[in-house]
Amino acid sequence: LPAVCCRRQAATGASRVAERSKTTAWLTHEDRKKRGVPEGLWMGCDGCGATIYRKQVEDNLNVCPECDHHFYVSATNRIDQLLDEDSFEEWYAGLLPCDPLEFADQKTYPERIAAEQKKTGLTEACVVGRGYMRGRPLVFGLTDAGFIMGSMGSVVGEKITRSIERAIQLKTPLVIVSASGGARMYEGILSLMQMAKTSSALSKLSEMKIPYISILTDPTMGGVSASFSMLGDIILAEPGALIGFAGPRVIEQIIKQKLPEGFQTAEFLLEHGLIDNVVHRKNLKSTVAQLLRVLKSSPVPESSPEMEEPTLTKPPELLGA
Repeated sequence: LPAVCCRRQAATGASRVAERSKTTAWLTHEDRKKRGVPEGLWMGCDGCGATIYRKQVEDNLNVCPECDHHFYVSATNRIDQLLDEDSFEEWYAGLLPCDPLEFADQKTYPERIAAEQKKTGLTEACVVGRGYMRGRPLVFGLTDAGFIMGSMGSVVGEKITRSIERAIQLKTPLVIVSASGGARMYEGILSLMQMAKTSSALSKLSEMKIPYISILTDPTMGGVSASFSMLGDIILAEPGALIGFAGPRVIEQIIKQKLPEGFQTAEFLLEHGLIDNVVHRKNLKSTVAQLLRVLKSSPVPESSPEMEEPTLTKPPELLGA
């Protein structure tokens, strides 16, 4: 009998504890699922290491509010930042790369292209077209580092060349924003040929005295820095942008010497006279618009008969166009 009474008392005590815990659960939030911080709400700054609110960075033109580090900007956002609203008309979106070398590493080249197209929403690393900046017409092009590091293959070179030729045809200033790791190894020698092709087209633009403003962003390297991006009448760069041909570590390994502090940054190049100015992203549109106003005030010579309607570069069959 005493054992039965003890069991009854224990059961009664347990039920009272359970009821008490239910009535106080709303105070302790014991039954509420824990909510973590939504993914992607915060981000780390590569410049100062601070943890910053992503929306704040986006509202600040993708620039760190703490240290002014300039983050990557997609092609779409770059167009929205620099050109007048709804003024951009894209050209040659149908040019698509082929796989002349049947290149394969961890993926085949076509698989890699398809994955990049799905990730970025772009068909290639280069976007070109016509738009307006502060009401002034221009031919505009850019490379997006989010698409295979903005590397220059046959399609990128073809788009840049065609945009240059259209600028000649329309007698309109040209602005190109570069963000690229260089030539695209998946296309071998065909990618290197684009350096000569784009440079040749720019020489014709220069003969016509049509302004070309080149804007270098992080990174501008390899075959892109060795061709059209460094051939502007005026060359601007964003703060801290990495600009050069080979990377700093490769150069150090070759020359067996320590490179100077800040080597290959936009500020270093400005100090040594390789570019004209370093411009903060918030001032980039106004700076380019002012330059276009000044440069456009200079008279453009009449076209010679052969330059009046230049023949557009015929894409090779390898482009698949």
